[in-house]
This record gives sequence, C-alpha cells and structure tokens, in this order.
Amino acid sequence: MPMDGFMLSYVIRELNDELVGGRVDRISQPEKDELLLSIRNRGKNSVLLISASANAARMHLTREKKVSPLEPPMFCMLMRKHLLGGRVLGFEQDGGDRVARIRFEVLDEMGDYVARKLVCEFMGRHSNVMLLRHDGVIVDSVSRISEDISSVRSVLPGLPYQQPPAQGKLDPLTMTPGELAARLGTAGDVSKALQAAVSGLSPQTAREMALRAAGDTDARLEGKDVFALSEALCGLLGPNRPACRPVLVTDENGQAVDVTPFPYLSRAALTNRRMDNVSGAQEAYFGARDHADRIHQKSSAIYHLLKNNIDRCEKKLGLQMQSLQEGERMEEFRVKGELLSASLYAVNKGQAKVELANYYDPEQKPLSIDLDVRLTPAQNAQRYFKLYQKARSAKRLAGEQVKKTQEELLYLQGQMENLGKCTEEAELYEIREELERLGYIKANKAARKGVKNLPPSKPLKMQASDGTVILIGKNNLQNDKLTFDAMPDEVWLHAKDIPGSHVIIVGENPSEKTIEEAAGLAAYYSKGRTGSRVAVDYTLRRYVKKPSGAKPGFVIYTHQRTLYVQPRETV
Repeated sequence: MPMDGFMLSYVIRELNDELVGGRVDRISQPEKDELLLSIRNRGKNSVLLISASANAARMHLTREKKVSPLEPPMFCMLMRKHLLGGRVLGFEQDGGDRVARIRFEVLDEMGDYVARKLVCEFMGRHSNVMLLRHDGVIVDSVSRISEDISSVRSVLPGLPYQQPPAQGKLDPLTMTPGELAARLGTAGDVSKALQAAVSGLSPQTAREMALRAAGDTDARLEGKDVFALSEALCGLLGPNRPACRPVLVTDENGQAVDVTPFPYLSRAALTNRRMDNVSGAQEAYFGARDHADRIHQKSSAIYHLLKNNIDRCEKKLGLQMQSLQEGERMEEFRVKGELLSASLYAVNKGQAKVELANYYDPEQKPLSIDLDVRLTPAQNAQRYFKLYQKARSAKRLAGEQVKKTQEELLYLQGQMENLGKCTEEAELYEIREELERLGYIKANKAARKGVKNLPPSKPLKMQASDGTVILIGKNNLQNDKLTFDAMPDEVWLHAKDIPGSHVIIVGENPSEKTIEEAAGLAAYYSKGRTGSRVAVDYTLRRYVKKPSGAKPGFVIYTHQRTLYVQPRETV
C-alpha cells in the first residue's frame, strides 16, 4: 500500500524513539524531490530519508548509500543553513493524515535558539517538503506552487504555510465510537464508509479493518450493530491499535507487492516476511521500485532521442535503397542511348515513341523507346546518356550511403538495447556522454552542474553452474573494456548479426556446458531475447579486433563457431 496515514503513524512512532534529541550532522539532496538527513543520537548515526516522489512519497530511516550532485541544489543549501547542527525535538502527524511535521531547535546567527519546522506532505503527485520559520512562514520547498499551478493554495518562499484543504474526516487517534457510528451510516460497504469517514486510510487498510471488525473485507453495514462495529474499529485505529510488527508482502515470484505495519489478514494468502522495523520494511518495498522508476524517468529523454534517430535512419535507408534500385536501370538507359545514336536516320523529331531493333539482344527483338517530342533524335540520345551517367553515379553513391546508414542504424539500435539494460545512473551517464561525443546530443554545460560524481559502472557478473565467472557488458563502454581487458585465450561471445552485449567467460578452456550457458546469457542480453532459438557466435578473445575509427562497442572477429540457444536471464 502507499504511505497512508495509518502507516505514517507507525513510522512516526519509530522515528520519535530513534531520533528525538539527535543532532543534524549532514544534509544532502540526491534527487530533486528527495532529502537525506544524517542525525547523530545516543552515539549512533542514522540517516532519515524524506521523499516527495509522486510514485514513492515516504519517510523512513535508510541504510542505502546515495550519490549527491556535484553542486547541491538551492533547497539543499537552505536546509543546511537553517538546520545543520540543530536538535530534533519531535515528529508529529496532522490529524492522522499523510502530513508529518518535524520540529527542530537551531542556533541562529545571533546565537539564540530558534524553532524550525519541516512539513512533509505524502500525497501522491501533490507530495511536497517545506521548510518553515518559527512563525510558520515558508523558507522554501522542494516544489514551488504558484497561483498559476494551483488555485487552492500557493507554496512559495515568504508566504505563510497553509495546511492542505480540510476534508472533514475524523482523526483516528481521537475519534469516539459515537462519532464514527454517525459517520458510517447504516448502508453500504464498511470499508468504503470507513475510508470516507476517517482520515489517512488507504483502500487496503480500510479493507483490512473491515475484515478484522466485521469478518469480511467486503462486509456491508446493513443489519450490523453500527455502534459495536465502531467500537471495534476505534480499537483497531485508535491509540491502542495493534503493536508494530512490520511485514513485507511478496508474491509467488518474490516481488514485493505491499508493506504493512503488522500482518494483514487480508494478505495472508501471500508470503509475509517479518521485518525488524518499519523503516526496513519501507526501504525493502520502495527502494527497488523507486530506483527503477527514477532510472526509467532519467532514460526517457535518451530513449526518445534514439527512437527519433532510428526513425530518421530507417526513412533515409528507404530512400537510399530506392535510389539504388533506380541505379539498376543504368544499363537500360545506356542501351537506349546507343540504339538511338545508331539509328538517328530512322527517327523523326516530334515522335513520342520509336521501336528499334535491339542488337544487344541475341534475338534482336524490337525495343520500345520513349522520346521527348521537343527534342531532336540526337538530343534524345544524349538525354539517355545523361540518365545513364546519373544512374551510375547514384548507384555508386547510394551503395556507399546505404552502408553508412546501415552501420549507423545498427549502432543506434545497439544503444537502444543498451539503454534497456541500464540499472544504475552511471550507465545512463556513460551512454549520454558517448552520444554527446558522437554529436547526437548537444553538450550542455549548465546541465552538468547537477551531474553526480558517479563511480564507473561495472559489467554484470554471473557464475556458470560449475562456478566459472561470466561477465556481461551492459553498454558500449563496458563492452570495449570487458573485451579488450580479457586474456587472449578467454572465450568471447556475442549474438550473431544483432545488437547485444559482449560476454566473456573468465579463465581458459571452459567446458562445453559453460559455453552453452554463457551463450544463453549472450542471447538474452541482445535484441533477440524474445526468440526461442538465437544464433550466438563464440571465439577466443585473441580473434576479436576493433577496426580503426570504429564506433564504441563495434568489433570484428574470426575463427568463430555458432550455437543456437534458448535465451536465459540467469544461469
């Protein structure tokens, strides 16, 4: 489930236990909508992650190491100015909703203690983080919202902070059974009525409460003792709610599908993995999902650029192939010019067509020749010789251009394939830098201010069934380095005639089974991964060469053998 108010209340309990009284030692902003606060408390360093991501808004402690931009964003600089060295006084929740407030005590420039507040709103695409002064005035926010963006409220530096529009729902921690019973009514689904009446409940949490209080996730209010039901619900949602025993819910493939503060009966059919704390459960659920989403967002611009260039190349290739086909008519033009030149006496000006014996044909069958009525017979002959010269030149040039366009198209398709393999930002930046060097992307010095100091990316590392290490390149830079750093007698593999990864089997004389397993990986990490039998070439690395001036990732090879294998993602 998303970070609803119910889950947030458990997170806030945990953060109050862990961080209150701690000192803010460091602040970073690895993403435009994500903050990391390093807090030292009771001799231990903890890192608080606050994310206003539209798809993964959340707050929890984290152990993940994140790389920050070379130049911190303005909001990060303001956070450092106002909060570094400050003490954490407490975490609070607004009326059970998805709004958290973190209170700080900080020394100002005059040496006086002043209050600062960080307001975190976890509301999907409206999520935001705002830094407030002691008087509630906004210092700045992750997302600035002007009147042009929202007519409901503005979030801008210098304006007083306004709470999100009130929905008139009950606070689960203070509501009474009588108040809840009056809101629930006497008809309809318990879960839907509960969600409409109580603040901060996601549909999943409301269904779980309906199951625990009424015996069914789809229970109806008709015929129920609504006051007794409300008493049970108040017990589940109020101050004496169930103890925190966080669970990561996974499907049959081991993929995280939910995270809950205690085992949900409505999720009992799925695998429930107990977690040590709420933060660990949140990180396990959101971490990989948020990372993949950010990689997808950051790769979208490169994807569209590659797609546009691939479309351009395909269109250009079609025109060049058409020119090549037209060039095949050059012999026809030459023959017609020769026949006209040899039979000028038999042609009169003003004729639209003439039939002449074709002495280039063994049977000398008559050949019909179209004429321009405005030209003399000799001029018509010269016209055909000019068409012949033009067609011959077009054929030669088109042949050269077709080869260049096919090479460029293969390169771009390979980059598109590489883009789909990116799992780290470093890999995206390497692809972007390569495209910049080749002129597909204009270098933007201003954009480089936000670039992170990322370590070089590394190839994928797997083990064959006998323990042999297999390395798989994920972009052209990795492919070149992987291939030419390998020993001469190590086996090199690549999908035949299609874009794909360079694969190296580490060590000499691998078994046939290991080669077959590596070939399956080479097939999967190629454009042919959806096929049932993919041709994969393999040879010794010593027979792999890079032509002078070739694009990154392009090689030629000899002494190869070919296997036809089923693509496999893992050994």
